[in-house]
Amino acid sequence: MPDLSRRSLLLTGGAAALGAGLLTGAAPASASRPRTEEPAVTPAAALARLLAGNQRFVSGHARHPHQTLADLHEVAAGQHPFAITIGCADSRVSPEFLFDQGLGDLFDNRVAGNIVDDLLLGSIEFAVEEFGSPLVVVLGHERCGAVTATIDAIESGTGAPGHIGTIVDALRPIVEPELSRPGDVVDNAVRANIRAQAAELTARSELLAGHVRAGELRIVGARYDLDTGRVALVR
Repeated sequence: MPDLSRRSLLLTGGAAALGAGLLTGAAPASASRPRTEEPAVTPAAALARLLAGNQRFVSGHARHPHQTLADLHEVAAGQHPFAITIGCADSRVSPEFLFDQGLGDLFDNRVAGNIVDDLLLGSIEFAVEEFGSPLVVVLGHERCGAVTATIDAIESGTGAPGHIGTIVDALRPIVEPELSRPGDVVDNAVRANIRAQAAELTARSELLAGHVRAGELRIVGARYDLDTGRVALVR
């Protein structure tokens, strides 16, 4: 199979974006303000940066970094995200807001139920190989609609309409055991799904598992609280 990464895809896209900027009179990357954060080159540093950003968001002191037109010009020619997220497609769960980050900071992957399938796994592997991002966060959230729909389908014995059934089928083996456990069934299932999807990454990808063994990559699960805005790790 030809080597489609190692700069080929990104250089093509970056060149096109830069060319568009020149045609419209946009400022080149060198004219935009430099970024001031320390590079998050280790898994621990990347996680600390995300959690610090979430604390700013929760406390009402978000900085909204890297969200200007100048920042767009800076990242147009190339991106260097310090973390990769696998989040739910829920409109209330936007990683850049939750972690107080901006353009070029996060490599976002979002799908209902934050389910790891082959396409998403390829996206994660590409980001790790191409950018060397040291952290992957599987981000579930309180009152997840995909999890709730799966619970409803199991309890009612009915199927979900259309392609929603694909989501339910993927979550059913993870969610079903949680129905008999004490506590809030939806929250228990959300946490179980976060753990399961995080485990899937290394179970199904030797590429990711190798980076984890080498200490170059960390995979963590986290849960977002819709009421408080706080992100907490799920172990």
